[in-house]
Order: sequence, then structure tokens, then C-alpha cells
Amino acid sequence: MLRQKINIILFATVMVAFLTTNLFATNGYFRHGYGIKYSALAGSGVAVSLSSLGAISNPAGIVFIGNDRYDINISYFSPSREYTVTGNPSPPPAFGLAPGTIESDNSSFFFPTLGANWNLNPTMAIGVVVYGNGGMNTDYPTATFHDPSSGVTGVNLEQLFVGATYAIEVTKGHSLAVQGLFGYQKFSATGLASFAPFSSDPANLTGNANSTATGFGFKVGYQGMIGKMIRIGGAYQSKINMSEFDRYAGLFAEKGDFDVPANWQAGIAVIPADALTLLFDVQQILYSGVKSVANPMDAMALPPAFPDGMGGFVPNPNHVPLGADNGSGFGWEDMTIYKFGIMYILPDAWTLYGGFSYGKQPIPSTEVLFNILAPATVETHITLGFSKYINKSNEIMVSFMYAPEKGVSGTNQFDPAQTIEIRMSQFQLEIGYAFSVVQ
Repeated sequence: MLRQKINIILFATVMVAFLTTNLFATNGYFRHGYGIKYSALAGSGVAVSLSSLGAISNPAGIVFIGNDRYDINISYFSPSREYTVTGNPSPPPAFGLAPGTIESDNSSFFFPTLGANWNLNPTMAIGVVVYGNGGMNTDYPTATFHDPSSGVTGVNLEQLFVGATYAIEVTKGHSLAVQGLFGYQKFSATGLASFAPFSSDPANLTGNANSTATGFGFKVGYQGMIGKMIRIGGAYQSKINMSEFDRYAGLFAEKGDFDVPANWQAGIAVIPADALTLLFDVQQILYSGVKSVANPMDAMALPPAFPDGMGGFVPNPNHVPLGADNGSGFGWEDMTIYKFGIMYILPDAWTLYGGFSYGKQPIPSTEVLFNILAPATVETHITLGFSKYINKSNEIMVSFMYAPEKGVSGTNQFDPAQTIEIRMSQFQLEIGYAFSVVQ
């Protein structure tokens, strides 16, 4: 009866999460860590099994948890996003922006992360996770790109994933797992009407209602122990081919395509004493595999024609409009992130966590104009957290994350007389509860 009630509560919470989740991320548009304990370790931990939410990073870990477990985390996320334009705009045909500093409005967001795992027998387990993979939001209270129809400029991208895992201990201390993934995305944009002459589909460029997309992918993982002091782990997630954002087919390359890039993570945990674990992970996010994210903005290819100097125009033979197969994107490069974590077990069922991660942000200085919409510039994450078992079955958890401000500066591609700097900093607080069915 108790398990039935838990399952009902979990199912209801999942449905609420689907309907209400607003998602954000920090390594480009991926989160720095998934689940409170892993978040408090700066996203490291593919080599250790700490909760059912570990299946988000490495599904192979759930077979070593030992008990059926249910996790729910609630996150408060506060990003600061702004841009500064320096220099007066040049006369047309240059596309200059108004000088000054503009900060994005809304800076308080909440989202849940949910997980559960069940032991089929001592060497096999299944699990489910529901989580925000990532996203991006800006809402500048100004017509940044001179859109006469809107006094607000920005985008809202949300990504929600459901993962179903099967894990097996193939030999003592070594496990393999496969996870099926269902992805759901939602996107909207406003304030981009001035780009209509450069779009293949101006009616589906900006100011439309939310557009949604779905897709399927997979993740595979391994986790194992070498002696008593070393654990290793790794996972690979496939590129997820999502359906198109039809209402923004004139904005994103390939008629509104916005796939989820492939990514991988590998790590090691060293346990020099029973109470102490040291962790080091490397993660790579392959943004270069998604055209709408990776394609650079080519200021010379966007205009369909150029002034001929005599009052007329000549066609641009290199014209590639927004929304075309090779249309301009955000110019993001692949990210490689290095993650360090430390975990220390105290008396009375307390555990402390700390972490640090660094990954060079993905935006080149040549791509600042369009990335006003998505200033994913943070590089460093500093994390702390703790967990406490109230009894053998119930655990509470808290984690903190701070990402110091980082900026990227470059020339306005459409007005070389101007310099644009985009900046972001972040703070996150997570609280969580877990219930285990002790065997």
C-alpha cells in the first residue's frame, strides 16, 4: 500500500512537472549538474552511485544504490543577463544598436527534478528520471533590434526529458546500462521583426505563440570499481533529432530544426578513507553537431542584395536566409568542462559536498550580436551542499551553486563602429527529499 501511494504521488508530480517546468542551464544551455548531490559536486560523480537521479548523468549507477529509492528536488535558479553596446550607430545600411546597458527582466525561476529506481534482483535495476535538460531565457525591456511591433526582445527555450533505464551488474562491481530518452522542447521569440528581410519565412520568424518539438534518443553508461579505492564511470548520450519548431521555421536553420547535441562524460572517484571521496570528471557537449546552434552569423551572406552606390541594388550571390538549411545560427563551439568534487561523511548521518567546474564558454567574440538573445557566457561554477538521513528511509538534501559573472565582447557584425559585450552570472539553491524502501 505504501509503495502504491508513493507511485501515485510520483506520477502526479511528473505530470505537474510537464505542465509547469521552466528550465535553465549553465554550460551553454545544459545544466552544470543533475540532482542535488551531483549538483553540489559541480556536476562530477559519474563514477559513484548517490541517488536515483544519478541515472541522468550515468544510468549504470542505479544498480549499486541497493534500495528502491524515490527522489524529488526543487530548484530556485536566478540568472543575471545583460548586454552593453558601446559606440554610436552608423547610418544605414549599417544595423547599429542603441548605446547603453540593458538587463534582462525576470531573474527568478523554479523547476523540479524527479527520479525513482527499483531493484529487480541483486544484480538488475530499472529506473525513471524526469528533468530539465536545459534552456535559455531573455526578456529585455527594449526594442533591441528596432522591432516596431514589440517593446520587448528575447527568447524562451525550455527542454524537458524523461529517461527510462535498465542496468545490470555484469560482473562483481561492474555495471552496464542503457537508457531510452524522450525529449520535449518549447520555444518562443519576440522582437526580431527587423530580421524579416533576411528570413526565408518571415511569418514564422518572431512574435508567434510557443512552438513545441519532440524527439527520442538514448544514453549508455558504465560504472565499475578497481580495488577498494578507485571507482570509474562514463556515459554517452546520442544526438536527439527533434521535430521542427514550425512557428519559427524562418529563424532556425533547417526550417526550425533545433536538435539536442550529443554529449559524453567520464570520471574517476578516489576513496583514500572510508569517509572521504575525491572526484574528477570531464564532460564534452558537441554543439557543433546542431546547425541552428553552431552555424555562425555571416553578415555578408544574410542580405539578399547590396546597394550599388547609384541608388539601386545588386543581388547578393552568397545570400543564405535565416531558416535555410545552412542559415545563420548562434555560432557556438563545442564545450569541454572539467569538474572536481569532494564528499565527506560526518557522524550522525551527515554528508558534506563541495565542487568546482570550469569550461570555456561556447560563444566566439565574432558572434556577440545574435547571442544577445542567449548570453550563455559563464565558465566557472562553485558549489556546496549537504545531506542528512533522518532515519534509514528518509533523507533531506540542500545544495548551492554560484557562477561568477563572465562576459564576451566583440564587434557588431552589422556595424563595425560598435562594440557589444554580453554578460551572465548565476545563483542556484536546491532542496530535496528522498525516500528509500530498505531491503
